[in-house]
Amino acid sequence: MALTTSSPVAPMLAKAVPAVPEPDSVEGGLSYEPKWDGFRAIVYAEPDGEGGIGAVEIGSRGSKMLTRYFPELVEAFRRLLPGPCVLDGEIVVPTGEPGTQRLDWEALSQRIHPAASRVKLLSEETPATFVAFDLLALGDESYLDRPFAERRAALEEFAGDLPDPIQLTRTTTDVDLARRWLVEFEGAGLDGVVAKPLAGGYAPNKRTMLKIKHHRTADVVALGYRIHKSGRGVGSLLVGLYDDSGRLLNVGGVSAFSDAKRLSLIDELEPLVERDESGEAVTGATDRSRFSGSKDVSFVRLRPERVLEVRYDQMEGMRFRHTAQFERWRPDREARSCTFDQLDRPIAYDLGDVLS
Repeated sequence: MALTTSSPVAPMLAKAVPAVPEPDSVEGGLSYEPKWDGFRAIVYAEPDGEGGIGAVEIGSRGSKMLTRYFPELVEAFRRLLPGPCVLDGEIVVPTGEPGTQRLDWEALSQRIHPAASRVKLLSEETPATFVAFDLLALGDESYLDRPFAERRAALEEFAGDLPDPIQLTRTTTDVDLARRWLVEFEGAGLDGVVAKPLAGGYAPNKRTMLKIKHHRTADVVALGYRIHKSGRGVGSLLVGLYDDSGRLLNVGGVSAFSDAKRLSLIDELEPLVERDESGEAVTGATDRSRFSGSKDVSFVRLRPERVLEVRYDQMEGMRFRHTAQFERWRPDREARSCTFDQLDRPIAYDLGDVLS
């Protein structure tokens, strides 16, 4: 095949915009589709040499392979796919009874587990679904340079009639319908709407798509934590993002944990605590400001390996303007993928125009 796990492709990314854009805002028009709230996945279904499917691997947005965590999907790809291919899509876990189902992020997150026995049990109790939204290769032919309109047509022909657990995301060129989706689909646990240029090729690791979410979020790296003012548990997490030069910069804090969560975070973060040669936890201190006064600005350093999603309102320079809110852990994300270019930054506007 043109694309394999030995020469993997990085997924095409999306830039955040504040509202669903008009179709004529991009040359060639836009296609709209739901934004699924799951694990981004590139599926490599390789040939077996006899015309069928052989090895199947599931790559994540970063370098982490997800294959071992979703054995039910690997089996389904081998059984259901018409032939060798590379698909771009999202792994999700739906829960609830028919008619009241919604996406369950917690159930999905639990699938990233080191014990094979636990993975097997969860694959039976909370089976995953793969939602395909792009076709990157078919047989030994790469589709990366083809416009999305052509890739989508080929995807529908190739996978449009496949049964569960493989689904094909819906699309529309009707901007009014896309705006309805943004409002209506939130009730099912979806994350917003994505707009794709119909004439555009597949651009690995480039933010050529547009995403519209219900609120601003960012995936950040846990840098350390401060002890709560009570002396018990985690009071706040310090988080960071990588800049263009590869430096990991502190962008603010995350707080507002419940009493139980503060205590559990101490144990949860213990394996990541940096320690010196004597085994003592390494501490640091954030910069003081005129607002900090005598406040303790020291924190326990963590190895920058764990990613979390936070909700924020706006940026001020290179930092969150206010304390961010914890949304969830992101076990599918690599720390190095957490960069500033994911942030939704407001369009510059003259204060004089605001006041006039």
